[in-house]
Parts: sequence; C-alpha cells; structure tokens
Amino acid sequence: MRLKLLIAPDSFKGSLSAIDAAICLEKGIKATCPNVDATLLPLADGGEGTVDAMIRAVGGTYVTIKVDDPLGRPIEASYGKLRDGRTAVIEMATASGLPLLSREERDPVKTTSYGTGQLIRSALDEGCRRLIIGIGGSATNDGGMGMAQALGIRFLDSNGRTLGMGGGELCRLDRLDISNLDNRLSETEILVASDVRNPLCGLQGASYVYSYQKGATPEMAAYLDGCLANLASVIKRQLGQDIAEMPGSGAAGGLGAGLKAFLNAELRSGIELIMDVLDFRAKAETVDLILTGEGRIDAQSAFGKVLSGVVSMAEQLSLPVVAVGGSVASDFSPWSDLLVAVSCVTECMDLETALENAEQAVVVAAERIGRLLAIGGMIRNTA
Repeated sequence: MRLKLLIAPDSFKGSLSAIDAAICLEKGIKATCPNVDATLLPLADGGEGTVDAMIRAVGGTYVTIKVDDPLGRPIEASYGKLRDGRTAVIEMATASGLPLLSREERDPVKTTSYGTGQLIRSALDEGCRRLIIGIGGSATNDGGMGMAQALGIRFLDSNGRTLGMGGGELCRLDRLDISNLDNRLSETEILVASDVRNPLCGLQGASYVYSYQKGATPEMAAYLDGCLANLASVIKRQLGQDIAEMPGSGAAGGLGAGLKAFLNAELRSGIELIMDVLDFRAKAETVDLILTGEGRIDAQSAFGKVLSGVVSMAEQLSLPVVAVGGSVASDFSPWSDLLVAVSCVTECMDLETALENAEQAVVVAAERIGRLLAIGGMIRNTA
C-alpha cells in the first residue's frame, strides 16, 4: 500500500523558496521511503513567494512593468496573471518593500506605496477584475496614500494644494478628492492577504509597532501615528468609514486601511485566503499525511502563519502533520496532537552557515522522516 503525501511548505526565509523547499522535502522522503506518492503544493501567507506559489499551483504568467520604488526611483516589478485571465496576484513588497532600500535609506516619513498602486493599475489594464494582494514586507507607513495617488485620488491640504509623497505628509491632509479614482475599481473584487491584525493607530498600531524596523526613531513613530490618526479622521468624515481601530488596518504601514477605505477591499487571513484559492482542502482530503515547513518554528507559528493554517485544516480532516523547520525554538510546544516538528539543524552552527547549507539540511531532515515512515509501514504490516 502506497503512502500519499501532500508536501506544502512555506518558504525558508533567506535561503529557500517554498517551491525549492517542497522539492527538497520530496527528494529526501523518496530517498528513504520510496513507497510514497507525493503532491507538491508550495504555500505562502501573503508575503514573499505568494505569486510564485499561486502560478505554480493554478497556472499563469508573470507581468513585469516599470514602477516607482519606495523612494520614487524607477525599478522593474512583477506580478502574476493567473490562467483564468481575470485574476492578478500582487506582492506589494516587489514595488514598495523594505528589501528595496539599504539600511541608510529607510525613512517611513518619506517612503511611499505609489508603486503598489502602479501594479494595481497595470493589472486593471490587463483586464483583471479580481486582485489578490499580499501586503507583507512593506517599507512604508503612508496609510496607502501612495497607492491611492497612483489610482487617481488627490490628497489636499487646507489650501487645496496637493500633498506630496510619504506618510509624513498626512498630518497636513484636510480633504480627499476621489473624483478621478479609476472607475474600473468599482467592478473589481480585491482580496488582501495579511497575517497582521494590528489597528491603524495607537500603541498597537502601524507606527508604534512596525515603523522602527523601517527606519523610524521614537519621535518619528509618534509623529507618524498622528499622521495616520489624521488620515483616519478625514476618511471617517468624508467616506463614513471608521478604520482607526479596525483589525488589520495597520498592516503594511496602514496599507490595509487604505485598501479597505479607498478600494473597498476585503482583508483576509493570508494563509486562509491562499489555501482557499489553491483548493487546499480538496487536495488534503486525498492524502494520508501532510508535510510542511518554514524557516523557523516557534511559539508564533501558531498565529496566522502557514503552519497554523495547515494544522487547522489537518485537524478538520484528522490528518497528521510533520513540520520541518530550519530551526525549532526551545519555546515551541505543539498545539495539536496531530503535529510533530522536526529541526533541520542537528549540530551547533552559526546562522550564515545554516542558510548556506539549507537545501541539503532540508533534504537530510526529510530523509530522517522517510525512514520513520518506512519503519511505521513495517510495523503496520506486521501488526
């Protein structure tokens, strides 16, 4: 009797894409447990690798265009157009992400999400009327202002002058002019994939929690929080939407709020949305075991990450899950009786060495799992 596996990892950040991780896991498993039929379904939670995972799973093409990076410089960025011809998958980080800036260039007062709006506009030009937007990894704290500017909304001060770019401008915002907002958006479904539940404003909001990694000082964080509060006030007054405390509105420097307020987007758990689109449940219903993984498995893995989504579905189907981690933290405790975590690291080494050897480490970890599965099969056959 052959064992049926669903191999569905996240990327191993800094070392392996989700697709490469899945290939390594399959290679290791089959090396020691050849009596296996494996289906590969690389996953993502709305961050890095979302476009690749979607195109690999359902088919499609990449569209590459010129956009403005977070500081307004021209770069090339890509998104995916799925096989159905009407769905685009966008990672905002390809146009407005932190990796596009050097550490010295990080400044959330100045950075803009304008490039993300350019990606959205291009997808509309391509005829797409269903957009899936992953908003992890942003370099911005502009409440989605740049994105909205690229789509036709004008942000005006009390004298009717148009604001410039960057979250620091929002403290001067007095009113919105939405008369030139791209009218194709009214016939477009927009789904936002994010695992962040923070509100827009306050001590748990976008500025105080996330702007420091984007280059903010404590004084800048306080200023930016006031800017976003002013944006929320104007939106409430003009558009009748109260977004300041809305869960998820603080994602990507407030881009979650901007997408909701300006484009009527639906904010979803990233992993749940991606699993729905990939029809994960139907694929899982046909297997005996799910093999997943991510770069680091720790206490946070239970909250909104790929592993949490996989385990949640596995529990509904009473399927065991084996998760391979680049490392497994000492504070990790499986929250499900169906979950087992296996670390790639079996000896002391520094992070750089671990990243350099990630591919082989994942293969070897999968080989160990394969041997255990093979032994399990022997026990079952003799029982």
